[in-house]
Amino acid sequence: MQKPYIKKIDTRGDIDIWLVDGKYIRDNMDPEFTNFSHHYLFSFIPKNEFWIDKEHNKGETNFFIDHMLVEHRLMAGGKGESYAMEMGDRVERRERKNSQLATEVHKDATKKEDLIKKIHKELLKEYSKNVDVWVVSGELVRDFFYIDFTEGGHDRVYAFIPEKEVWLDDDLSPSERKFVLLHEIHERNLMPDNRQVHIQGGIVKEDANYDKIYDSAHESASRLEYLCRHHPEKLEEKLKEEMKK
Repeated sequence: MQKPYIKKIDTRGDIDIWLVDGKYIRDNMDPEFTNFSHHYLFSFIPKNEFWIDKEHNKGETNFFIDHMLVEHRLMAGGKGESYAMEMGDRVERRERKNSQLATEVHKDATKKEDLIKKIHKELLKEYSKNVDVWVVSGELVRDFFYIDFTEGGHDRVYAFIPEKEVWLDDDLSPSERKFVLLHEIHERNLMPDNRQVHIQGGIVKEDANYDKIYDSAHESASRLEYLCRHHPEKLEEKLKEEMKK
């Protein structure tokens, strides 16, 4: 079996659903591939296949599949990407709200501070200098705050992330954490120090130039991340540089 395929896990109609090696895809095909996707977002994925990154914390596969079924159908029928993604998000959001995990956590964590404590899993002390770097429960972040949270994020983009914190999704392969951390730290260093307001899955821009600022910072961070994925010997040096800023 050729990379990035790991194994076929399901079939829905004429769609084959594959578990894939997301790290291989991000290293060699497209660094923007995250938890799951299909042909209409990444042309290298065959039209009759859904790809789902190998989960390190199982439990979200069905959410991803049902999301893609809606999104793929709409885009195949000519609907725009934004509309199709929002419809997919609605289905996924509804399923997450009714999941056993979300129901159980919500009983114990009715306040944001309590929820953050449950989301925090491990403080990476070696990298927590100017900011605190946390490995977090990505599933809970997607359940309660932002359904499109993937790989990582920081306080200068997401207002639900406490000030001076960087979050890394626990569903991310440990071998990729440093690459994503480099991306997030570099991006954060390029972002203004005013916090954005996050409302129901969207971001309210306080700055009229926010789109340009974020897009530029994200593009720069993606280039740096991709460079280090192809030249891992540069990773530690680049991390140290960014953490000093």
